[in-house]
Amino acid sequence: MNTDFLKYQAQTSPYPLGMEVSHAVGSYIYDTNSKRYLDFVAGVSACALGHQHPRVNQAIKDQLDKYSHVMVYGEYSQSPAVEYCKLLASLLPAPLDTTYLVNSGTEAIEGALKLARRTTGRSQLISCHNAYHGNTMGSMSVMGFEERKQIFRPLIPDVDFITFNNEEDLQKITNKTAGIILETIQGGAGFIQPHNDFLKKVRERCTEVGAMMILDEIQPGFGRTGKLFGFQNYDVVPDIVVMGKGMGGGMPVGAFTASSAMMELLSHDPKLGHITTFGGHPVIASACLATLQEITETNLMAEAMEKEKLLRSLLVHPLIEEIRGKGLMLAAMTKSADITNEVILKCQDKGLILFWLLFEGCAIRITPPLTISKEEIREGCSIILEVMDGILNKN
Repeated sequence: MNTDFLKYQAQTSPYPLGMEVSHAVGSYIYDTNSKRYLDFVAGVSACALGHQHPRVNQAIKDQLDKYSHVMVYGEYSQSPAVEYCKLLASLLPAPLDTTYLVNSGTEAIEGALKLARRTTGRSQLISCHNAYHGNTMGSMSVMGFEERKQIFRPLIPDVDFITFNNEEDLQKITNKTAGIILETIQGGAGFIQPHNDFLKKVRERCTEVGAMMILDEIQPGFGRTGKLFGFQNYDVVPDIVVMGKGMGGGMPVGAFTASSAMMELLSHDPKLGHITTFGGHPVIASACLATLQEITETNLMAEAMEKEKLLRSLLVHPLIEEIRGKGLMLAAMTKSADITNEVILKCQDKGLILFWLLFEGCAIRITPPLTISKEEIREGCSIILEVMDGILNKN
């Protein structure tokens, strides 16, 4: 492992994987020893179109030859951002027609929480146990995992928590609630889908008491679940939808979308209700536009569902208890965190990149690029099964 990486770059844990990356193309990442790794993680769902996608790369290069950053967000009309927001509005259900472009998913969450409070004039926010919405102070306040946030308290006040899929808890949403924020599919908790029309029941309760329904689509969004956004699978429309990760084709970006009437509230009383220097950056917006066009103009979303079926048919093994999730947002659940750790690390040794989930230690993340081929899926699954056979036989 590169010692300068450990010495000069801040680390997030005592044990980074430490691969020294040379280049990446398509579904593969190459290290500095020319070893090839099949990518079943896609930068934690961020590289929706794989690595070095030609349409995204060309859009970036074309924009670089015109202009890069010229002004803080919201002052100048810059065509990549305008065209992106216009296309997004055409693809979203009413009244979701106005988008605020920011730099990351967690910043988009911050903006969405502020918008819920600004719209309702209320303060209470509700989230879910084991929820993850980012790591800045506001986003951490609605993270439902005390172990990760206790040391950073005090966080923002007036936040309560419910259990995902628990209908009885919906009575906690009252006329004092500004908004409830939910992951459409719980990510860090283990790729848990909503059951028994849970999201529709949240929607009904929010409408009843005048609270905002915020859906976090940072992981499920942009085709990963067979629809452009995960909520489109569940017959529900939120007041605010938050996005990030896959929207930029590997570039850093986030956004939140709501009705024009709601978004207009951020422009007055006070002015500059939410501001960002680099949001809507023309080079990033160009990458977003190319990514969105590629996802919606091809069969990638339908193919995600076919690839899910293939993955589920191949990943049958005594060490796999179940496979959670939808489309290409899947988690193979093993019997223990120790087994999961061993599978992930040994698969990397054999040239397959897998990863963990934040709070569910038994889960093996399988979130490959939407562009992965069925042959590459078979290649990766054969490595997983080979490694699992070795673990089983050893024990």
